[in-house]
Amino acid sequence: MTNIKTENAAPAGITRRRLLGSACAALVLAAGSQFLPLGAIATPAAASTEVAQRVANHFSSVRTMMGEFVQFGPRGEQTGGKFYIERPGKLRFDYEAPSNFRVTSDGSSVVMENRRLETADLYSLSSTPLKLILDDRIDLSGGRVQQVIQDDDLTTIKIADRSLFGDSVITMMFDPETYDLRQWTITDAQGRDTTVMIFNVEQGVRFDPSIFRINYQRVNEMNAPTR
Repeated sequence: MTNIKTENAAPAGITRRRLLGSACAALVLAAGSQFLPLGAIATPAAASTEVAQRVANHFSSVRTMMGEFVQFGPRGEQTGGKFYIERPGKLRFDYEAPSNFRVTSDGSSVVMENRRLETADLYSLSSTPLKLILDDRIDLSGGRVQQVIQDDDLTTIKIADRSLFGDSVITMMFDPETYDLRQWTITDAQGRDTTVMIFNVEQGVRFDPSIFRINYQRVNEMNAPTR
């Protein structure tokens, strides 16, 4: 990637509408599973929001990050690529061939491009789950936290918000010591999981503004009806 200055970044994936209607995981974790790993502790409801907010505060303190991701779809399909995040509101996921998808958020809008088919879907950032994840401060109050599971290897936080996710649920998994994000799963209303794992993550990265730029004219041209 050109125009990136590294000083010292992390995640996400997409299956078209599912990324947004569900979009920062491997062994397709079943969100809401009735079984806990050996040694795992389900945090009581009274304390779960406090634990989740502590993890979210660390995650939101990471202003920029970049890395690689692998995405597993509900039918076992696998894709990967690179991601770039700059808080608040900016994100880019470049999917490698043959999918050739690109997802870009410039802080106000999110565009999902299929560069192979020359199509693009444009959304308001505020109407997608990315709004919660990319906010300046991640707010998990208001009953958004459904469950927190603390285990020796991972802290798992299950989040639901009908205003952003609809009937979907996001399950995010963090390192229990550093609170770094490791993977997440989006479970849609039909119970289908899309899981994203991130790795080779760098934080404190400086990006050229063009990384998150959306060419609205190009998007409009791609969406213009053909004659």
